[in-house]
Amino acid sequence: MLDLTDRDLVRATAPILKQHGVALTTHFYARMFQHNPELKQIFNEGNQQSGAQQQALAMAVAAYAEHIDNPSVLAPVLTRIANKHISLGIRPEHYPIVGHHLLASIREVLGAAATDELIAAWAAAYGQLADVLIAEEAQLYAAAAFKNGGWTGWRGFVVAKKVVESSEITSFYLRPADGGTVPDYLPGQYISVRMFVPEWQLMQPRQYSLSDAPGQDYLRISVKREQNQQIIGQVSNLLHSTIEVGDVIDVAPPAGDFVLHTERSGPVVLMSGGVGITPMMAMLQHLHATGSARQVSLIHACRNPEVHAFKQQVQQLTAAKANFAATVFYDQADPAASHHLGPIDLAKLADRVILPDADYYLCGPLAFMQAQIKSLQALGVQSERIHAEAFGTGGVSV
Repeated sequence: MLDLTDRDLVRATAPILKQHGVALTTHFYARMFQHNPELKQIFNEGNQQSGAQQQALAMAVAAYAEHIDNPSVLAPVLTRIANKHISLGIRPEHYPIVGHHLLASIREVLGAAATDELIAAWAAAYGQLADVLIAEEAQLYAAAAFKNGGWTGWRGFVVAKKVVESSEITSFYLRPADGGTVPDYLPGQYISVRMFVPEWQLMQPRQYSLSDAPGQDYLRISVKREQNQQIIGQVSNLLHSTIEVGDVIDVAPPAGDFVLHTERSGPVVLMSGGVGITPMMAMLQHLHATGSARQVSLIHACRNPEVHAFKQQVQQLTAAKANFAATVFYDQADPAASHHLGPIDLAKLADRVILPDADYYLCGPLAFMQAQIKSLQALGVQSERIHAEAFGTGGVSV
């Protein structure tokens, strides 16, 4: 633990970081990439160009300063970060590099306010944080390596099948190019895929949820073709337009802490927006494959039937089991489809989905997530029963 003087110094910078944190993190990334350009291939260049990564880091640094007296409050956030780090191949040797540029940026951005005592306090605070993350990541790396079919780093996978699921989403079925075993994973987890992006002359990793139940001889990801491909859609568009059956792509092992609580027996409510349906499909298909007697409700929202992925698969799964149900909300009316119009309105479904001991799993765009969490809490659902993951760099507070 840091001594009281160091904690006081770090905590005192929290208001400054909340106000000027983005300027600091922007300077930090520019400085680090200038001196260590090899690290560019670890970071999402689209998020760098949009400013999302700088904003996310600024919020994280400010939160750490604010909770420096009791960093255990941030344990769920650190677990999520550790999972993301192992999916990107971040290793212990990267931490001193990041720390060096972070401390230098604090000094350069804050100027005279960055006293030697403050820099020393932040050095100790960063060291404490690095030790926590390195220890947790070591456990995750070991677990990934020692499971049957497991590995760490990058492994070649062959695209065995490519299936169009909607006008925007395509599934890729991946099998190990080495002929080895596919490892088990938890429903809700993701893998990282790495590709070379000619536009940026960089290898770029992206995380995609596994969209099928574990226990198959393949890994399946279902990727949305992003429209703004100059910034955030480079890798997804390359997958759609250039990757064909028989091609080999780099894959990192399954990771992530947004997972189905398989040890519980209460009702399950799966809520998704757009491509957020992908981890829900893994959960739904796992519950179906294991013959679960739990009451399961899938609530999905998207713009219209053309972009609605897995429509037929969900219909087949719900028709086969009396304890499974699905409800769809479209933004645009379709006379030929059975659906509700407009955004999800949980009040209309309260008798079916607001149930004792139910667990609620949410995935989709950040605004969608925030709205659904607010609705669930207004209907009396306790925060510990709400499990949420937003795609992108933004976190979700429950």
